[in-house]
Amino acid sequence: MSHKIIKLNIQGMHCRSCEILLERSISQVEGVNKVRAKFKSGLVEIQYSNNQPDSEILRQVVEKNGYRLGKEDKKSFLSKNPNDYIDLAMAGAIFLLIYFLLELLGVFDFSLDVSGAPSFFTVLLVGLTAGISTCMALVGGLILGLSARYAEVHPEATRVQKFKPHLFFNFGRLTSYALLGGLIGLVGSVLRLSSSLLGGLTIIVGIVMLLLGLKLIEIFPRLSNTSFVLPKSISRIFGLRQESKEYSHRGSFITGALTFFLPCGFTQSMQLYAVSTGSFLQGALIMFLFALGTMPGLLGIGGLTSAVKGVFARYFFRFAGLVVIILAWVNISGGYNLMGFTPISFQSNNTSTDLNQTLTGGKTSAVVDVKTEGGKQIAIMEQNRSGYQPNSFVVKKGVPVKWVINSTNNYSCASYLVVPSLGISKALSMGENIIEFTPTEVGEIRFTCSMGMYSGFFRVIN
Repeated sequence: MSHKIIKLNIQGMHCRSCEILLERSISQVEGVNKVRAKFKSGLVEIQYSNNQPDSEILRQVVEKNGYRLGKEDKKSFLSKNPNDYIDLAMAGAIFLLIYFLLELLGVFDFSLDVSGAPSFFTVLLVGLTAGISTCMALVGGLILGLSARYAEVHPEATRVQKFKPHLFFNFGRLTSYALLGGLIGLVGSVLRLSSSLLGGLTIIVGIVMLLLGLKLIEIFPRLSNTSFVLPKSISRIFGLRQESKEYSHRGSFITGALTFFLPCGFTQSMQLYAVSTGSFLQGALIMFLFALGTMPGLLGIGGLTSAVKGVFARYFFRFAGLVVIILAWVNISGGYNLMGFTPISFQSNNTSTDLNQTLTGGKTSAVVDVKTEGGKQIAIMEQNRSGYQPNSFVVKKGVPVKWVINSTNNYSCASYLVVPSLGISKALSMGENIIEFTPTEVGEIRFTCSMGMYSGFFRVIN
């Protein structure tokens, strides 16, 4: 029996989920034997044997699913639709309004002061704090980008379908934090990654967030065909069997589990506490309670993105895109800090301000000349919930430096200090901490927190 093929040009396909949806719908039309859709070329190939499928019925099926017959116009790099820029400007105005309102209310200064070893209840409170602060900047920003993009691409999905990935993501977090927390509690901090590797992971996450944000604001049409999902054949194997599920439960679970290794000051302080217990059970319970505490903040993003629809959705997705782009920039800059590179900054005479410090409330002080006592240069610095003060010093080459750091808050991103060029990664204890080194080259010795959000430098001169 010979097979014949009809080729239809379809407008509106932009992902593999579109392919699966059209293939499934068109295959139910009488006379159709096989369907193959290709979103990148905008083409659907329909195979039949005897009677040719009714063209009008095919058109109705295509339009019923939200697509149109016809060739797609070649997409430009920048949108030519003025309404896209008007919507983006409105989203930007809303973002600025919310930002300044939160700053006025002191939300960005929110932290938790705990002295000594925290109780299990305190660990839960630390998790709640992290879920609306540093975890929200890193993990929450990634979730917002992925979930908002999914909700935008699949407006037909129910709220439950849009919310499911977040449940599996957080279940993955709870599981891995409990198991790995127990492991590090039993054998010590063997799972601690180097600052360079953490910086690289942070940059990768930031780049993914940046691309998601650029797609959400819809100013760059050519990006609409880029995708972060698996090939269609593999997607089906891992659970992508229905048109409304452009994700796999397993993938969401694994992504959540891997966040254990992402650099977050709160997470690392809890990991150190788990290590100090020397117990699998206590380490597992500490990290499980911490992950449980972060869930309300992270699930809140899922609830918000799954509920938006209609005209409001158009503005929300652009607003979400702007937030994700800014958080992406913060994380990319932080990753550069962790890898020891000079971050993108605004230079002004003898001071420098990193964008991520501006957004997270960190202040860059004027450069301080250190005093010399007993043949050593003494640099005195305070670490608190807002970073490091002062955080820029001038020291002389070849003269030993005694760096005295007074830590006043252990539950801040800044409580874990990284100096990439000196190979220093140190969890600051409450009170006085001393680091000694001798600068051997003229230039800058940069230091940063575990996320690269707060930073500073020693300027070495002859």
